[in-house]
Amino acid sequence: MVLVNNPGDWDHVYPPLLHSEWNGCTPTDLVFPFFLFIVGAAMAFSFARYEGRRADAGTYLTILRRTAILFGLGLLLNGFPFYNLATLRILGVLQRIALAYLLASLVVLNCSRHRQWLVTAGLLVGYWLVIRFVPVPGGIAGDLSPAGNLGAYLDRLLLGTSHLYLKGRFDPEGLLGTLPATATVFIGYLSGHWLRGQPRRTRTSLILAGAGGVLILAGWGWGQFFPINKSLWTSSYVLLTSGWALGLVAACFELVEVRGGRRWGWPFEVLGLNAIFLFVGSGLVGRVLKYTHIGDLTAGRWLYEHLFAPWTTPVNASLAYALATVALWWLVLWVLYRRQWFLKV
Repeated sequence: MVLVNNPGDWDHVYPPLLHSEWNGCTPTDLVFPFFLFIVGAAMAFSFARYEGRRADAGTYLTILRRTAILFGLGLLLNGFPFYNLATLRILGVLQRIALAYLLASLVVLNCSRHRQWLVTAGLLVGYWLVIRFVPVPGGIAGDLSPAGNLGAYLDRLLLGTSHLYLKGRFDPEGLLGTLPATATVFIGYLSGHWLRGQPRRTRTSLILAGAGGVLILAGWGWGQFFPINKSLWTSSYVLLTSGWALGLVAACFELVEVRGGRRWGWPFEVLGLNAIFLFVGSGLVGRVLKYTHIGDLTAGRWLYEHLFAPWTTPVNASLAYALATVALWWLVLWVLYRRQWFLKV
C-alpha cells in the first residue's frame, strides 16, 4: 500500500496499482483483505493459550487497548494536519482493522470452533441477504450503487455526511461493511488454527493451495449474483480475496517452512515487523509533502518534477517515485530492525 499510495503523479499510474472503480478486483484490491487475513492468522497463534479455558479481564483490556490505539491512529491520519472536528472522517483503513479485530477476538475467545465456522458463514450470508433485500428508505432493495446501498444509508444516518469519505454520501470503510470484513479475519484465523497442527510438508502446502482455489471459484461464482466489490466488501469479494490469500500462504509455507528458503524473505521481515509504523509514518509524511510548498509546487510534486519526470515517460516516472518512497522507508525500518526497535500496538 505504500507503493500504491505514493505515485509521483496520480494521472499516470499503471492500472494494477489502482483500485477498481467499483465492481471488480485489481491486485491493489487484494492488499487490505490480505492484511485482515494476516490479523486472523496471527490470532490463531497469539490466542492459542486460551484454548480450553476462559480469558481473564486483563486479556479483554488488552484487546480494547489495541482496538483504541488502532482506531486512534486512523483518526490521526484522517485529520492530519488540520484536525477540523466538524469534518473529520471517522472511519478508515485502521479503524476497520480495529473494529474487525475487536469483533473477531470476542467471538474467538467465547465460541467453539464449530460456532466460529457458523458465525463466519452467517456473516457472509446475512450480509448478502440484508444488503440485497432490505430496502433503503426512499430507495429500493438491492441498490448497490455508491450512494444507494444500505451501508451508505446507515453511515449517513449514524455518522453524517460531513464525516464520510471525501465528505460524500458513501464511505468505503463503512460500518455495515465491517461485518463481512470480520469474516475475512475469521477465515484467516481458522486457516491459521488448522495450519498450527500440520506437518511441514508439501502436502500441507497443496491442501492450502487447493482450499484457496475452491474459495476463488466460490467467490467468482457468487460474484455472478453478488458482484465482487471492495468498497462494499461483498461476500463474494471475501471469498475471492481469502482464496488468493491462502494461495500466497501456501507458496510462502512451501518456500520457507518446507524448503527452508528463509533468506529471500528477510527484506519483507524488515517491513513486516514494523508494519503499523510504516503505514502510519508513510501516510503522515505523504501529507507533509502534499501540504508543504516549494515555490508554486507542493514538495512532493517538486521532487517528482525535478528528480524523476525528466528521465523517462510519465507513467514510469510516477512508478519510480513510488518505488523510491518504498526504498527510503525500507532503509528507515532497517535501522529500526538493526536496533531491535519494534513499535507495536
